[in-house]
Order: sequence, then C-alpha cells, then structure tokens
Amino acid sequence: MIILYTFIQEEKHQCLLDQYLPVFSEDWQKDILKYRKWQDAQLSLLGKALLLHGLRTYYDIYETEILVSSNKKPYLKDHPVHFNISHSKDLAACAIAEFPVGLDVEFSDASINYSDFELHMTSYETEEILNAEDKMKSFFTYWTRKEAVIKAHGDGMMLPLDSFEILKNECLIKGEKFFTKDIVIDKNYHSCIASNDISINNVVPFIEYVKIWND
Repeated sequence: MIILYTFIQEEKHQCLLDQYLPVFSEDWQKDILKYRKWQDAQLSLLGKALLLHGLRTYYDIYETEILVSSNKKPYLKDHPVHFNISHSKDLAACAIAEFPVGLDVEFSDASINYSDFELHMTSYETEEILNAEDKMKSFFTYWTRKEAVIKAHGDGMMLPLDSFEILKNECLIKGEKFFTKDIVIDKNYHSCIASNDISINNVVPFIEYVKIWND
C-alpha cells in the first residue's frame, strides 16, 4: 500500500494545467475546470495526478479506464487495485492498495469549534472528545476515522456520520465490519485510512511526497 501526497502552489497552476489536462479524460477535465478558485481546481488536479503517478510507478499500470460504481465510487476497470483520494487546505493525497481503502486528511484548523459537530457524533464519541486532554486532537481523530470509513464503504452522504460508532478502531455498518488506522502524512494534518479488509491492521503504508510538476 502506498500513500502519495503533495501541496498546491499557485505559481505552478498553469504549468500543471498544461501538463495534465491533455492526459486526463474529458470527464476529469470537466471536473477540474468547474472550480472557480485555483486552489480547488489544483487540489482536484493533484489528486488525480498522484493516482496516475502511483499506478505507473508502483503498479506498472499505464493504461486503465476509471469507472464509477452505482454509489458513485470510482474504481479501476480490470485491475485488482483500489484507490482513494483526499485533500484539505493545501494538501492533496492519494492512497493505492491491494484491498478496498478509504483515505481522509483534515487540516488541523484551530479555529474550528468541535462542539458544532456533535450532531455528527454518537454520544459515546462526543463523551470521549469532551473528556480528552486534547479535545481538538480527539475531535479530528474521530472525524478523520469516520470520514475514512464512509469513503471505504462507498455510500458517501447517504451514510450519516452518526449512524455508526468507532470503538477501538473498528465499526459495524449494516453488519459489515470496517477497520481504521491513524497515519501521519504531515504534522499539520490529521490522517486516517479505513477498509473492510482486516489486513489494513498490519499494513505499514509507504508514504511519499511527490513533486508532481515538471520544472
């Protein structure tokens, strides 16, 4: 399993568009160009560029078609390789694995009021956050775990965050068990991976910074 990451840079924006838009599918191009802010467009572009780089460099996959399932989760056609992309603030990241995976990264924003998110937590999780010595860290830990599980599950917004509870890095969703694993990508961000494959408990992801543009 690999996790690749990079950071947005405004001065590289046009360079990145010129380098990658012709390579991406028409749907991906539309997805990137729909954003008005360069930051959002570049985060979208970088996540996709990291995926292509990871597939080519570590899995020897140069040609593949990316399809979307009925619940809108993208996947590779005819390849037993799974991926998930996440971004927050200035960081874009992509996880690629041999098993289903969800990845979530969140910038450690000290201005966030964690109590505003209580409706998305179970009573147990809320109590754990309130009793924690570092409440903000505890909040972001739970938040990234729950988001990673949702992305691993694949139902997105159809699955409310408070509909499942994470205990000891495990949770049940409609009888299906999911496992979470906290990881460190950058000291200013909280990160977590999740999967319904128990092997995620023993995996040590290879995490690498990638300079995705040509100088």
